[in-house]
Amino acid sequence: MALTLKLDPLENLPRTPASDVKKLGWRGVMRAIGRKGKVVVTNHSEPEAVILSAEEYGLILRALDDAGARQASALDTLRRRFDERLASLQADDANERLRALMQGPTTLAGKVKAGESH
Repeated sequence: MALTLKLDPLENLPRTPASDVKKLGWRGVMRAIGRKGKVVVTNHSEPEAVILSAEEYGLILRALDDAGARQASALDTLRRRFDERLASLQADDANERLRALMQGPTTLAGKVKAGESH
């Protein structure tokens, strides 16, 4: 089952100025994180850092692992299909099969393929 992670844009996250972090201390910051799971620390109204709860961080890591696994699976499928096609081209009779295919009548987009005589 794929893990779906929705990350809010930075501007939508709860904010706290760096001065509040100094004033309220770590416990105050952790209370804010406990309520929202994350908080943006600002300096002169500009984002400086995002502090995440361990749970939020874990969700991000699991989503990244899941995405990597899906990508690896897709790549493995492509690699297997390529290897199968390559193996058919390396078969002993590949030359004869290709020659027979090229010499036989074929239609392309509704038009007959021109042979050596045309």
